Amino acid sequence: MDVLRTPDERFADLPDWPYAPHYVDVDDGSGQALRMAAVDEGPRNADPVLLLHGEPSWSYLYRFMIPVLVDAGCRVVAPDLVGFGRSDKPADVADHSYARHVAWTAALLDGLDLHRITLVGQDWGGLIGLRLVAEHPQRFARVVAANTGLPTGDQQLPPEWHAFRQWVADAETLPIGKLINAGTTTDLSPEVRAAYEAPFPDERYKAGPRAFPNLVPRTPDDPAADANRRAWTTLTRLQLPFLTAFSDGDPITRGAERPLQEHMPGARGRRHATIRDAGHFLQEDRGAELARVVADFVAET
Repeated sequence: MDVLRTPDERFADLPDWPYAPHYVDVDDGSGQALRMAAVDEGPRNADPVLLLHGEPSWSYLYRFMIPVLVDAGCRVVAPDLVGFGRSDKPADVADHSYARHVAWTAALLDGLDLHRITLVGQDWGGLIGLRLVAEHPQRFARVVAANTGLPTGDQQLPPEWHAFRQWVADAETLPIGKLINAGTTTDLSPEVRAAYEAPFPDERYKAGPRAFPNLVPRTPDDPAADANRRAWTTLTRLQLPFLTAFSDGDPITRGAERPLQEHMPGARGRRHATIRDAGHFLQEDRGAELARVVADFVAET
């Protein structure tokens, strides 16, 4: 496996990003190590809140949430998925699979020895995170699903998602900052867009963002479909407190909160959150508000 590592200087002086990375080595599947990065802030004896980002962002997406959660007394762990942020980047799109990303992130949880986790998963952070909850339920205390889901290929994905997938496949150059900005209701500054570009010095580093759209199960016989169906079976038997916090302006995941609310035992009868005036990346648009929703959920459960 050919692996790239973004130079540290690419992450110098990013706006609103004072956080030092912590590193954990995980097995790449062939006995070699991949380095995963994570922000780890707040008291070590507090229940950890695990902030998992998605496509094509990195933990920088959570910069408005981290201080609010730390001030609420939480330990906050915000990893960069393999292929993103400060984490190592397998350079071949074929090196990335749904199962590998679940295994790599599970290894990070092992390396940090996290227990009583509150999952906050958005986009692919939910696709990976919900699998982790199903496969390692002993590590988790509660779940917050934000603009995400757990597709099995048995339902139609929205036209907007198919258009995005095709656009990524056809784009000669993948403009990460532009993609993030397109998923927000606010207009990001050039400096913030550049911060989202920082992990990717050139196109060779973007195999992860290139791969993810094609890893979402689209048909019932997708390689990840059976594993996701098994995860649904497990999740619908767990009694973990479960909260949805979806924005009101995301065409990609609109309506995906309903099956979670209906089928997750810990979601029933709960007052779920709708984050107003926010797009797909609600952490950018209303990060402090989302963080307060998460902090209140942790405190009350």
